[in-house]
Amino acid sequence: MNFRILISTGFFFIITCTCVFSQGKSSAQKERIDELIMDSTLNVPAEFDNTLDYMLQSWVVRRASSPNCKSSDDNVSVSDSVYKLRLSKMPCLMEMPFNPPVRSFIDLYTVRKRRQVEYMLGMSNYYFPIFEQVLSANNLPLELKYLSIIESALNTTIVSRMGAAGLWQLMIATGRMYGLEINSLVDERLSPIKATNAAARFLKDLYSIYGDWNLVIASYNCGPGNVNKAIRKSGGKRDYWAIYPYLPRETRGYVPIFIAANYSLHYASEHNLCPAIVNMPAITDTIMVHQRIHLEQVATVLNLPIEEVRLLNPQYRKDIIPGNIKPYALCLPLNYVNTFTQKFNEIVAYKADELINNRRSEIEILQAPVTAVSPGSMGRVIYHKVKSGQTLSDIAAKYGISVNKLKKWNNIRRSHIRTGTRLKIIK
Repeated sequence: MNFRILISTGFFFIITCTCVFSQGKSSAQKERIDELIMDSTLNVPAEFDNTLDYMLQSWVVRRASSPNCKSSDDNVSVSDSVYKLRLSKMPCLMEMPFNPPVRSFIDLYTVRKRRQVEYMLGMSNYYFPIFEQVLSANNLPLELKYLSIIESALNTTIVSRMGAAGLWQLMIATGRMYGLEINSLVDERLSPIKATNAAARFLKDLYSIYGDWNLVIASYNCGPGNVNKAIRKSGGKRDYWAIYPYLPRETRGYVPIFIAANYSLHYASEHNLCPAIVNMPAITDTIMVHQRIHLEQVATVLNLPIEEVRLLNPQYRKDIIPGNIKPYALCLPLNYVNTFTQKFNEIVAYKADELINNRRSEIEILQAPVTAVSPGSMGRVIYHKVKSGQTLSDIAAKYGISVNKLKKWNNIRRSHIRTGTRLKIIK
């Protein structure tokens, strides 16, 4: 397999507990490492903030306190000596040094992004068991599950500006290399189980090349090509800290942000951070569908929120399961599986012409130039299809309108918008 064609899986920082520092480093070596870190400008990219901020608009989680954890907006003051002691007790294979950059990233999680950390803690209760099962089956360190935290903030449908998608931010070429189906209707990079299997195989193959988890995670972050280039520039050295100066800046910054993220999630309650309550089913089951159906048909007939059905089945990009081509999996809460089987014919028949046979879209095309119904104004209605990476602000700016008007015209209550959505614009 030629890994030179593998594309970087995203531009977010990576975190993991499985990276093992070389033990027994001399004091001079450790001081040099600290100097290298301090000499770097460890800026958090805008995409990192946007990914975390997605959690604040998610319908599936809400903030809560529990008897064992009292959520509060007040951060707890912690001394450097306590940080060092706590880091030394982390149940990780990786050495956890404490330095100013680590402290600054701990502040990012425990002070500036407190709500997002609480939401990710809640979502991790659903996704981490899936990740751990796949990682264990591949004989990989379970701590690799934390890669998904930084790559996607546990948002299954996020797509980067570079085209990386899903929980593990896999590029199309990488996904297809590991057997994922990607087309107009189905993108298995968004499937929690299938994408995790692909990411695990990718990481396993990288480890067979480098034999060092630091280099593996670095190559996952910036691509094997950049790691190989850094190795060549260092004179062939295959130690992360030896090639550190030759790596892209964001890859150099992953160690301190990794340490900070691990600390923040592990010691969340000590900082008055509590896992959010997640409105997701505790137990789900999968049923194979052999007919073309729409997720709205499933949600309506089974009386389930459409958001929940989409969240459990994010790989269907247009909400269509093309079961007429081959069998596809539909994930549902366990207590709805029997009802789905019993009401299958009703599900298939519900609004079939509108949702499956595309007759509504034909009518819309014929009636596209219409008089706007906006009170107090007349205009022409046009439609905009949301592209990957676009936000409501981007679309509003493109048409010279306000975000509030765009939301009002399309009955949008939150800031997150799905790729492929058709928005009404009144000009």
